[in-house]
Amino acid sequence: MSRQNLNKATLAGLIVALGIVYGDIGTSPLYTYSAIVRGKPIEDLLVIGGASCIIWTLTLQTTLKYVILTLQADNKGEGGIFSLYALVRRHAKWAVLFGMIGGASLLADGLITPPITVTSAIEGLNLGPHYTVRLVLVIMAGIFMMQQFGTKSIGRLFGPIMMLWFVMMAFFGLSHLADNWSILRAFSPHYAIELLATYPKGFLILGAVFLCTTGAEALYSDLGHCGKNNIRVSWIFVKCCLILSYLGQGAWLLQHRGKVLPDQLNPFFALMPSWFVPAGITIATMAAIIASQALISGSFTLVSEAMRLNLWPKLKINYPTEEKGQLFIPSINLMLFVGCCAIVLFFQESKNMEAAYGLSITITMLMTSCLLAYYLYIRRVKPGWLVLYLVVYLSIEFSFLFANLDKFPHGGYVTILLGGLLFLTMWVWYKSRKIRNRYVEFVRIDDYLPLLQELSNDTSIPKYSTHLVYMTSANDPKEIEHKVIYSIFNKKPKRADIYWLIHVDVLDEPYRCDYVVNTIIPNEVIRVEFRLGFRVEQRINLMFRKVVEDMVNNKEVNITSRYESLSKNNVVGDFRFIVMEKFLSHDNDLPLQERFIMKAYFLLKKIGLSEERGFGLDSSYVTVEKFPLIVAPVSNLHLRRVEE
Repeated sequence: MSRQNLNKATLAGLIVALGIVYGDIGTSPLYTYSAIVRGKPIEDLLVIGGASCIIWTLTLQTTLKYVILTLQADNKGEGGIFSLYALVRRHAKWAVLFGMIGGASLLADGLITPPITVTSAIEGLNLGPHYTVRLVLVIMAGIFMMQQFGTKSIGRLFGPIMMLWFVMMAFFGLSHLADNWSILRAFSPHYAIELLATYPKGFLILGAVFLCTTGAEALYSDLGHCGKNNIRVSWIFVKCCLILSYLGQGAWLLQHRGKVLPDQLNPFFALMPSWFVPAGITIATMAAIIASQALISGSFTLVSEAMRLNLWPKLKINYPTEEKGQLFIPSINLMLFVGCCAIVLFFQESKNMEAAYGLSITITMLMTSCLLAYYLYIRRVKPGWLVLYLVVYLSIEFSFLFANLDKFPHGGYVTILLGGLLFLTMWVWYKSRKIRNRYVEFVRIDDYLPLLQELSNDTSIPKYSTHLVYMTSANDPKEIEHKVIYSIFNKKPKRADIYWLIHVDVLDEPYRCDYVVNTIIPNEVIRVEFRLGFRVEQRINLMFRKVVEDMVNNKEVNITSRYESLSKNNVVGDFRFIVMEKFLSHDNDLPLQERFIMKAYFLLKKIGLSEERGFGLDSSYVTVEKFPLIVAPVSNLHLRRVEE
């Protein structure tokens, strides 16, 4: 779907949105109501108050905050917490902390979404925990194995299947409203307030209520795939179907006043006639698989954005299809697969997963609220509206957080621990870059141009390469790292006909992809600056080749070899990339915290891609030079000379 088509709601766009955006929030009726009433006697206040809490959570949290307000903060058509961070990072350095916490929490809580949705669906078969776990693990293996091939072919089925899912849940919900029409009182917020205020431990019920909106963050994250208007229009249909399902479950529950439902009885499947249950479970399982697929794809996108923003080690990314946004990160896929299987084996049943689900996603929502408030501030929204927004949503989300903290000893610690490890990874990668930047020394390139020309024309030195290419981190075109100069002149004199300097500038715009050429000395020293969006793959080898072709066609450079025998036959000279790989020198005197950060950084580097692979360079054209990283030279070396 083209970028222009995303700006308006179309029938195709609406169906695509159903398949991509609503997997998580769309499957929440499988477990939300059962989590609210589990272990409690059925009574009017619990059922009607619970339905009221769900309706107003979907209205205030999902509809007003995400669908109406947050979707306004689109970054050139892209959404998600890292896109929001990219919008504000130029104005606030501290915003990176909110981005890292939110991104890590989203990834961590996402590990439990596939297990809880698939397990909730399969439990409708009443196979018993032992066989349910086995079947869930088999389905998980199939889902994650499918990732490497992309979803281009089967993705077209996602929308119609989810349409069938929503129609099915709305139909059965609507058909049971007549069981007890008093459930319609749930539209009054009075019952929600009364439940939270007067029911024994009523406030803690918010932890279960929150399950109905855990997928709200996906509405914003998938903005770039579906478009703002397609999400907004389709949400009207989705919300109506969700509310009908919840009201139908509530009306059915009111028929069982005074009873405590057995754990294996799910109100969602209880709405179906017995002859339809196998078909309903099949449709529910397909919806759960789609929800899992959407979450896994979203995790790939989230990690790839973190990599471009220098918040995550560079990892290998595959592009299984030509469809925009379709990517596959093998290491993240393996991490998610192992994590999801561990969750299934650890918790066994969906009721145990409910006890852990939702805790860390509340943290993501809080971070989104803070970043959005600052975004509205820099957009000059009136202070009164900003204060109102913060008061309302920080109150709501802190209430959910405190209610969800009750889940911590019952399994919530799992997602908090995972989120903490993911945040630590981002923090180490970000802080180590700050520490390393203290070591980088820049010099004026003009001071070395005469020497470069002399070296290039010095025939007494063997030619290292016709074209010598260095990656540079210098933002100023008039500067260059001292280590590059050292590599050319001191380490081993590198004579070349043309010296190329390549700089990659990662921009806040997601898909920008252009370059600027600065010819410092014609046919001798040339700087190329790539300006790439944070969602653009840095395939520098291919991009640089295109730049050279354009310059040759414009007669800006002559890349023919200058060896006499090759020049007369118009043979193109060779290109050689020099990549400088750092290692932590023993000659450092770092404080304890920074020593830990740098050791963790180099450990992460071993797991991630090398410098040349990270930039998409062909290893056959690359020479790797190792140099020591000295960020804190030892100043007090107690060494003295003695006379014998």
